[in-house]
Amino acid sequence: MTITATETSPLEAYREFPVRRTGSGISFIDLTNDYIAYLTFANAGMLNKGNLLCFDYAIRNLPSNNPIVEIGSFCGLSTNLLAYFLDKHGAANRIYNCDRWEYEGADGNMGDSSIPHSQYRDFVKETYIRNIRMFSPRGLPGTVEMFSDDFFAAWDRGQTVTDVFGGLPTLGGPISFCYIDGNHSYEFARNDFFNTDRLLEPGGFVLFDDSADGSPWEVCRVVEEVKRLPNYRVVVKNPNYLFQKVSGNSD
Repeated sequence: MTITATETSPLEAYREFPVRRTGSGISFIDLTNDYIAYLTFANAGMLNKGNLLCFDYAIRNLPSNNPIVEIGSFCGLSTNLLAYFLDKHGAANRIYNCDRWEYEGADGNMGDSSIPHSQYRDFVKETYIRNIRMFSPRGLPGTVEMFSDDFFAAWDRGQTVTDVFGGLPTLGGPISFCYIDGNHSYEFARNDFFNTDRLLEPGGFVLFDDSADGSPWEVCRVVEEVKRLPNYRVVVKNPNYLFQKVSGNSD
């Protein structure tokens, strides 16, 4: 199966929405509405609001009902937003995601406080569960407490796992969209992409967080490599990069 690129820019469909600028001056289209504003007041998270357009475009153009995968969950803001856009567009795709809630350099206490990072980790995980139960109660995701390499290995095995909500989802099969927002170092981001590529069906999408031009994160090196692959096309950068897979797997 090969997907033919459309001639009209996806941004044309969003002309009525306001244009904002990042702190570094890069412009993006912002789809924030009343619901999203209220959600972001209550649900902690590090959201680039340009991702809203990418979520919306990918979900309204999903090639099938195959699952959506999210790498990295933190307090659940992006998970709740994905669930919101799925509901908005009447899509039945289930979300599966993974996070160990362990952070690089997070040993000992939080700065010069007496609060240990282990307690912070538990608090963030509990906050995630509470946020999802509040804002996405109709379709709880399959959230697995794993690093992404372990998650993809379990997916390859078709493993039945216990998620953080007490569910027993069975992983496996092709996916229609992946949001990569885990470890942003080159090695980890590259592994996340190539694991995604093995599972992503033609016509499916992949979004790289913190990949805007000029971003200091090493994930940008991975984005440059994906740009050169013949079976992917840039759908939009707003300012992060959304790609669509146009044919079979990369070599």
